Amino acid sequence: MLLVLFLAVVAEITVMVTVGNLVGILPTILLLIAATVLGVALLRREGVKTIGALQAAITARRPPEREILDGVLVAAAGVLVILPGFISDILAILLLLPPTRAIVRRRLVRRAEVAVANRERRTIIVDSVVVDPDANHHGSSDSGSNPTIFLPESRRGTD
Repeated sequence: MLLVLFLAVVAEITVMVTVGNLVGILPTILLLIAATVLGVALLRREGVKTIGALQAAITARRPPEREILDGVLVAAAGVLVILPGFISDILAILLLLPPTRAIVRRRLVRRAEVAVANRERRTIIVDSVVVDPDANHHGSSDSGSNPTIFLPESRRGTD
């Protein structure tokens, strides 16, 4: 993760230096300011729309999964807007555009579904009896008493 952060910083600096060499220092600074102002304006607009959509979903009593994920993506765009650099500003603006955000949202949902499916395939469920080994020591003076046994719901009443 630290390597990715380092590479991102190097890429941002490289792009800023390259743009600065092509158009000059003052136009580069003005471009960075313009990108940030545009990003903040989009962030404000999309943030308000996302909160409104979340409230509408809650009012309609339907699960607001899409709206929550949109909120997370808009918040991520907000972080990217704050970071100085062209790459982060472009990524933020792309995340703030509803069609691009919808593509990212679909990909994230698909990846999460695959991860859950893979995790479920690796899960092993064993029907067993849980024995509390400390049950002998809770106020019982009889050293030969049996431990407390907890049966799973499906086995209660069958033994």
